[in-house]
Amino acid sequence: MITDSFDNQTRPLITAQDYYGEPKHLVDVCLVTFSRVIGESILANFHCEKIAEFTFPNGEYPIYRFNYQGRNIAFYVSMIGSALAAEMVVETNCLVGATKFVMFGSAGSLDAQQTTNKFVIPTAAYRDEGMSYHYAAPQDYITIKNSASVKAILEELQVPSVMGKVWTTDAILRETVGQAKQRRTEGCIAVEMELAGVQAVCDYHGFSLYNFLVTGDVLGDNSYTIGTLADANHNLDKLQLALAIAYRV
Repeated sequence: MITDSFDNQTRPLITAQDYYGEPKHLVDVCLVTFSRVIGESILANFHCEKIAEFTFPNGEYPIYRFNYQGRNIAFYVSMIGSALAAEMVVETNCLVGATKFVMFGSAGSLDAQQTTNKFVIPTAAYRDEGMSYHYAAPQDYITIKNSASVKAILEELQVPSVMGKVWTTDAILRETVGQAKQRRTEGCIAVEMELAGVQAVCDYHGFSLYNFLVTGDVLGDNSYTIGTLADANHNLDKLQLALAIAYRV
């Protein structure tokens, strides 16, 4: 069973160091975005230096460093999905030394009344994916440890937000009416694809994750509306908020 996958008694056969050599320490904090548009905006508006890159069979994904108000910050455009996003966090730590990750993306709303025109700060993620079960003992939800810190920063900035549970799943075309209803019953206000796996990896390795989301499409009781999905994916307001968080953590 997938829920029996967690093994913290024996060592891994493969490590990031096997591919990239000894760990380096070039930055403390790293932005993780899923938007090429946001990545291009950072490159256009800051003096960025490529300090490392992921090397995968389907191409290279660079990691850049730039200075924001006197602090060096890294960023990269992540692949989508829990397993890939979480794996890139582990490799980033090896490549550049970051231990604090500010991850921001889009989500589908399960409760538009709560999420419309507000940033979503996840407090826990339902583990409807596979990655987290290799890094954390089995249970339905994983706690998002730094949600209170993110909320405090948004309140300081007077940015509207809502806190709540989210549902992590890689199977976006299998988000059924029954599953969505059950997640709402448990208090989930949004659905996304990465958080449970990334939080589990961060917990296991002792990294700090700071996460917020913007909802665009809406999963209703019996219907789906694409809504403002494109804007949720690429809105540059997310970048400004991520920078403010990275500067403060």
